[in-house]
Amino acid sequence: MRILNVLPAAALAVAFTAVPQAAHAERITLPAMPDNVQVKDGSKAYLVGHATGTQNYICLPSGAGFAYSLFTPEATLFNDHFKQLITHFFSVNPDPDDNGAIRATWQSSRDSSEVWAKAAPDGISTDERFVQRGAVAWVLLDVVGTQEGPSGGDTLSVATHVQRLNTVGGVAPSTGCSVSMDVGTKAFVPYTADYFFYTKAD
Repeated sequence: MRILNVLPAAALAVAFTAVPQAAHAERITLPAMPDNVQVKDGSKAYLVGHATGTQNYICLPSGAGFAYSLFTPEATLFNDHFKQLITHFFSVNPDPDDNGAIRATWQSSRDSSEVWAKAAPDGISTDERFVQRGAVAWVLLDVVGTQEGPSGGDTLSVATHVQRLNTVGGVAPSTGCSVSMDVGTKAFVPYTADYFFYTKAD
């Protein structure tokens, strides 16, 4: 299997740190965003982390041809002191109602609490008024599973929604996946993003 390595970006972005019990929505400044990725059920943003990492793709057959398919992100979210807050990846949602689906996952570095989420209906935007050219889409995700940490930590298990905003990079390569010999080729594409976590309003 051939591996296409793309060196990750060096930049680390600034983020706020908070825990649900002490979070204040007014501390978090949301960027302007498309209407379809806004949270509208009254939940409030309580935590934000700036991520740096890669979007990882694999070349697979697709219809009559071939295309890169995302198999996992690998990202670390940092606070304003560049301390790790959260890791981000794909994993199986343990909630039995989700039937073992593989979902976007975030795990707190503070207390190991976790949250699983999937894109909301019509919750993906590539609107060029907001999303940079060559950047992965902005996404609103609905939480479909949570798990407290081993000691009962709930930094992420109180989440109701997650937004991926302010993305840079991460789009699958336009070359390297066009013939049968390319099947299995992997591409690790650098990206950065802001992830906003929401919880039920008090």
